[in-house]
Amino acid sequence: MTSPAPTPQELLKIAIEVARDAAGTAHRMRTEGVSVAATKSTVTDVVTAADRAVERQVLDALATLRPDDSVLGEEYGGAAAGGPGSGVRWIVDPIDGTVNYLYGLPHSAVSLAAEVDGTVVAGVVRNISTGDEWTATAGGGAWRGGTRLRCSTETDLGQALVATGFGYDPRRRAHQARVVADLIPHVRDIRRLGAAAIDLCYAAEGRVDAYYEKGLAAWDLAAGGLVAHEAGLRVDGLRGVPAGPDMVVAAPPALFEPLHARLADLDASGGP
Repeated sequence: MTSPAPTPQELLKIAIEVARDAAGTAHRMRTEGVSVAATKSTVTDVVTAADRAVERQVLDALATLRPDDSVLGEEYGGAAAGGPGSGVRWIVDPIDGTVNYLYGLPHSAVSLAAEVDGTVVAGVVRNISTGDEWTATAGGGAWRGGTRLRCSTETDLGQALVATGFGYDPRRRAHQARVVADLIPHVRDIRRLGAAAIDLCYAAEGRVDAYYEKGLAAWDLAAGGLVAHEAGLRVDGLRGVPAGPDMVVAAPPALFEPLHARLADLDASGGP
């Protein structure tokens, strides 16, 4: 006899518990001092010992709480507890914004989402430095604390504050810099905070009007993307391609089409 499928609310409760504990560990390790443990795609794309320790803590916690679920994590890849499979997959970024974390800048987060049969249904993003926490469930809205989030009501792209990010490959950075240079005359201004999950959550609560970036992995997008969507943002790619590694655009409906058109004209999803 199989167990009933967990509800998004049940999965969110687990996600919050695990993410809070993980963020506590990350905060403690930052206070004690961190250093680079390894690099990934380039010498500037760093991994700290805290990235690995925090992800291991999340994996261990989920193995105890949900032993039949699978997990996709940034540092250790795919993992499963060895059970028959439940249809639930957890997607974890142990420290989103690792460079910020390394330098002690206050924009880094633990991001944890639950996906059921391929659809993200619950997610939490917790800022390691400040304790700010954003949550969402599919159809249940997006929240920070007890406040339900609604995206910006801005309708004029020229008045929009737009967040973005850059990759680590120098050739990609050069292409992204050209896109920003051509976009900035057509918006209020650009912000680059260095943590995609937090960018998406800031867009969800209107602290920026919109966000776009090329190169996001599943763990960058899963939880923050759900928060943004549930706050009323349209989260998509360019030219009919779903949001993903080629491009993520998150904007209120009134801003999405003009921002999309400008980014498509600039070939923002192109380059290396």
